Amino acid sequence: MSEQTDEHLGHGYTSDKEAYQRRLKRIEGQVRGIARMIDEDQYCIDVLTQISAVTKALHAVSIGLLEEHIAHCVVGAANESRNTGNPAIVGEKVKEASEAIGRLLR
Repeated sequence: MSEQTDEHLGHGYTSDKEAYQRRLKRIEGQVRGIARMIDEDQYCIDVLTQISAVTKALHAVSIGLLEEHIAHCVVGAANESRNTGNPAIVGEKVKEASEAIGRLLR
């Protein structure tokens, strides 16, 4: 699908938007808790354990969004590419997904 079409249909995660927002609010609370632990001079290993939990939670959100991107945007672009005969349409979306994966792995 083209960007213009995507805007009208929403993004792949739109149907799960509330679940993503709940997860991010929970993560936000965890980050505030870590800041409070630092303010209270908590044991460094306990702080690191909480940071690890937040990192894992953010990773889960990002993997979910990536799966949604592939299922919605890349598949939609593949269909549009097939219908129009323009392989650049799907190539752009695959490149976006690859770059996002690269950023997640850094």
